[in-house]
Amino acid sequence: MAPQVLARALVTAKWLSEAVRAGRVGPSLRVLDASWYPPQERNARQEFKERHIPGASFFDIEECRDQSSPYDFMLPSESHFADYVGRLGVGNDTHVVVYDGDELGTFYAPRAWWMFRAFGHKEVSVLDGGFKNWVKEGHPVTAEVSQPAPAVFKAKLNTVLLKTFEEMMHNVGSLRFQVVDSRPEGRFRGTELDQGLESGHIPGAVNIPFRSFLTETGHEKSIEEIQQIFREKNVDLSKPLTATCRKGVTACHIALAAYLCGKRDVAVYDGSWSEWFHRAPPRYKVSELKRNKG
Repeated sequence: MAPQVLARALVTAKWLSEAVRAGRVGPSLRVLDASWYPPQERNARQEFKERHIPGASFFDIEECRDQSSPYDFMLPSESHFADYVGRLGVGNDTHVVVYDGDELGTFYAPRAWWMFRAFGHKEVSVLDGGFKNWVKEGHPVTAEVSQPAPAVFKAKLNTVLLKTFEEMMHNVGSLRFQVVDSRPEGRFRGTELDQGLESGHIPGAVNIPFRSFLTETGHEKSIEEIQQIFREKNVDLSKPLTATCRKGVTACHIALAAYLCGKRDVAVYDGSWSEWFHRAPPRYKVSELKRNKG
């Protein structure tokens, strides 16, 4: 079963380059660049215009989100998502491949992958190794921006894959599901600031930094290695699991890694620490820094 799951959630640069060369990018196969960077560091849309995978469209995570929320990158409504991806030429029967240009290999692409799945789309894959390795391996790039024909996409939110603040609060007492936090150890422990925000974690959460699942080249580790990582942290993939992080992005790396192991129902706490920090009572924010001060 596992290799089949792997083939669905990840595609290799070799597979995609063959699809591009064969002219298969179109209504049945859409490629989306889901890059995002801090504005003061890099301009994702500009970089896309200058160089991207032939036939790809830009998936703007700033546009495809709930813009009324005070928290970054929260899921948009069903209608917003359906309208947005429909304009990118994605229909319900389209195989979507997402990638990003992060220097790690993959950063935001798993978020886009999870968003599609959260809205009921099964045929979605992450480009293993990302744009960095696409270029490194000598595959074609272009500055030509394609204009895909609009498609009709019908979105239906799968609430199994999403956790709310209220559900996370209830779980602190009930422990109905495991919680894995994908942030770096210092932010999880509360010993370093998280983009200017005091850090720490939800009571009972386990820390697996998302980079743990990536090789030095930026590719996803093998299923066996991923399973071992979960085992070492005593995370049982046969039981309910929710992923969290700073703003619901790298948590999706946890969901992807578990999916590769055959677990397809990992939920993401969309508000993550950004929301938890502002809404949870102090006793529900575990921080070594605060404990040491005390």
